[in-house]
Amino acid sequence: MNMKHIVSITISALIVLLFQTHVVSAKKPNILVIMVDDLGYGDLASYGANDLRTPAIDSIVNGGIKFTQFYANCPVCSPSRASFITGRYPELVGVPGVIRTYPQDNWGYLTPSVVTIGEKMSEAGYSTSLIGKWHLGLTEEHWPNNRGFDYFRGWLGDMMDDYYLHERHGINYMRFNDEKVDPAGHATDLFTEWACEYLEEQKDADNPFFLFLSYNAPHTPIQPPEKWLQDVFRREKAISETRAKLVALIEHMDAGVQSVLNKLEKTGLAKNTLIVFTSDNGGQINVGGQNGNLRDGKQSMYEGGIRVPTVFKWHGQIKPGIETSQRGLTMDLYPTLCDAAGIQIKHRIDGVSLLPALRGHSLDNYERDLFFHRREGNQRYQGFITNALIRGDWKILRNSPFSPLELYNLKTDPAESEDLADKHPQKFQELSRALRIQVQRGGAVPWQPPARVDVQP
Repeated sequence: MNMKHIVSITISALIVLLFQTHVVSAKKPNILVIMVDDLGYGDLASYGANDLRTPAIDSIVNGGIKFTQFYANCPVCSPSRASFITGRYPELVGVPGVIRTYPQDNWGYLTPSVVTIGEKMSEAGYSTSLIGKWHLGLTEEHWPNNRGFDYFRGWLGDMMDDYYLHERHGINYMRFNDEKVDPAGHATDLFTEWACEYLEEQKDADNPFFLFLSYNAPHTPIQPPEKWLQDVFRREKAISETRAKLVALIEHMDAGVQSVLNKLEKTGLAKNTLIVFTSDNGGQINVGGQNGNLRDGKQSMYEGGIRVPTVFKWHGQIKPGIETSQRGLTMDLYPTLCDAAGIQIKHRIDGVSLLPALRGHSLDNYERDLFFHRREGNQRYQGFITNALIRGDWKILRNSPFSPLELYNLKTDPAESEDLADKHPQKFQELSRALRIQVQRGGAVPWQPPARVDVQP
């Protein structure tokens, strides 16, 4: 064999190697989004809690980038979830409030024409799945399988009245795709088990997966398995019963997350999986939830109701152990995940990609307007709106539809203790006008089914 022949073979081998390397590097990442329900900003050990242990979630935090100023789009469930799957403000896709079983208590109807993240991922070749809580529509047109998810195994409704019976108002909303199922066990354990089964099925798949793992813990009822509760009592001698139950429910959920992480490792999927962990709103204070030093909690437009623990982990792509104070919003997850997967978005969304921040760069958008909007019924809200706007250092909010707007400077007063509406009238007028315009935009979008049955008095 002459030298020319040897050189030719070497070059050919090098070309093949470069091609294979490009194919591996260009491979789309698997995506796992873990969204939990009502987890407070201060209810993880990695976010400052000193009476609970969350090693699994903390491992995601320590292995990725931790956001200290990440916000849920709304201080309650359905709207934030609508923002995640649409990349838009919830009131602009027909979900200004909580979707519920009975028409007189229902405050949302997800716009049928909106392009969901499930549909977008599916178009790009992903296997799409939702395991756990849906809460974005009970009628068949809105079932996850009809909104972009190939695989659904979980709960259609809002809260469960019992973690073991899996009913709401005596109705079973548990489904395996379109089939009603009645499995035995604690809901957290079931969702964990189903997620692990799904990952096992994906280990040899040709296509990447997009898994939305949506726990309903630690939402009420605060119903941890007895073993977990007794473990907390033995460890935390001075803890109240109310707090102990919530801590046990969170720790039980964390163990489920650990099982999912273990399955990713055992199947060899971990290295090419982008993991996101977040909560749909702040912690519920009257059941023991803690939101750090932030004011108030779930349902509130103060920081404790909307700022949530959020972290991204991606092996080889995100430097571990990083913390950022750059702001993000639930609706930003949609474009961020698409950006990470190399998927172009050509339709309108409101969120922005956080990928530059994940890579250690500045988003350069501190003055971006962040709107928060909620419409609700019952005696406390009477069908009216509470809302807020953050712009730079400033925040304006209405925490009750029957109270005046309040103005705060989050830089100098992160606890929102001093209302500056009277001291800064120009800033108040500027932000209140922007808030009114957003209310007009939301008011133009239908949020009830076209053929809704009138409610009888």
